[in-house]
Amino acid sequence: MYFTDRGLEELADRRGEEQVTLAWLADQMQAFVDQHPEFEVPVERLATWLARGGTEDEED
Repeated sequence: MYFTDRGLEELADRRGEEQVTLAWLADQMQAFVDQHPEFEVPVERLATWLARGGTEDEED
């Protein structure tokens, strides 16, 4: 099991019954990057991947 898997399992266990909007998720991701700017690039990549429906298309 990867370290990330444990975090995702905790998220599902603690918050799995909640319904959230994508706007809420974007706000949470921005707040995380504000607190941890070293993760800006991976968070941006995840946000772009989600926005494109999970495709690998990249526009550089």
